[in-house]
Amino acid sequence: MDRAASKNNAIVTGAHPSYDAVDLENCTDEVHELRKFYLPPVYSMIFFVGFLGNILAICLYISKMRPWKSSTIIMFNLACTDLLYLISLPFLIHYYANGEHWIFGDFPCKFIRFSFHFNLYSSILFLTCFSIFRYFAVVHPITSFSVRKKAWAVVACAASWVISLIAVSPVHFLITSKTMENKSLCLDLTSSENLVVIRWYVWLLSSLVFYLPLIIVTLCYSIIIYTLATGPNTQNPYKQKARKLAVLLLVVFYMCFLPFHVLRVLRTELRMYPVNCNVEKHIHIAYIIFRPLVAVNTCGNLLLYAMISDNFQQAIQSLLKCKLNTLIAQTGSNSDFSKSGILNL
Repeated sequence: MDRAASKNNAIVTGAHPSYDAVDLENCTDEVHELRKFYLPPVYSMIFFVGFLGNILAICLYISKMRPWKSSTIIMFNLACTDLLYLISLPFLIHYYANGEHWIFGDFPCKFIRFSFHFNLYSSILFLTCFSIFRYFAVVHPITSFSVRKKAWAVVACAASWVISLIAVSPVHFLITSKTMENKSLCLDLTSSENLVVIRWYVWLLSSLVFYLPLIIVTLCYSIIIYTLATGPNTQNPYKQKARKLAVLLLVVFYMCFLPFHVLRVLRTELRMYPVNCNVEKHIHIAYIIFRPLVAVNTCGNLLLYAMISDNFQQAIQSLLKCKLNTLIAQTGSNSDFSKSGILNL
């Protein structure tokens, strides 16, 4: 049975095409090589930078950033969700470097895939909340004072956690692992079975928890940029910084999140219908290449922390100055000890 007929038969009978029907074709050999040699080094770099950076950010928020403002509360929650995701990356790095052989069992497989989606949509919702607060602060600074109180930021963050958990919970049931050719595979959402359900879930998840926030964020920052560009004192340093922040947030959404969601939908749809092998291969390759961009967001958020708050920058400078002084003091004491040792000879 050829590949197209196999797909049609699978869809009609309900035995939807899975990893063995799609990924083991000759036309996908490049996909396997790409996953093995591209994903581990990219994820390793993201883990190294993001893990250290987010631990530093959380420590600074806790020890150096008192009292907290609304933006601080949101950014602290964003750093926490980024760190939770980064902790799961070493397992994926091992999986892909090991030729996609999963050795950690079924539940960890589901949890790792769940953590990816949970971090993704938590980050999107936290950044959306931050964008709404920024909109009120810049466009309606006086009339929105009550809305920008810290209590509302706490409520917004709690709602973001709950919505993300509810939205992503089906992933635990849709992700499948399977054994093939003496290898245990931990399939991602687009490669798992039960394709009809996954297809509708991907459309619903993308529409409600990505495209809707994308529209909100785009509107907020478009109005913010217009307000800052047309008001008095457009060259004011505060306004210039606010414009840069708006552009950075839009870049995060459109560069880190949008390609992944477009390609995930395409990848799911192409598994449903017979298409040219080269078309499917190129879409799958693009999906793999752009997928780590979602994780790059955990490093890009470090720039947000520095741009949003002068206190954050001052806290970093204070920490570096303290470490430098400690290093100089230790060097001086070692030097004095060496000199005294020489004199006593």
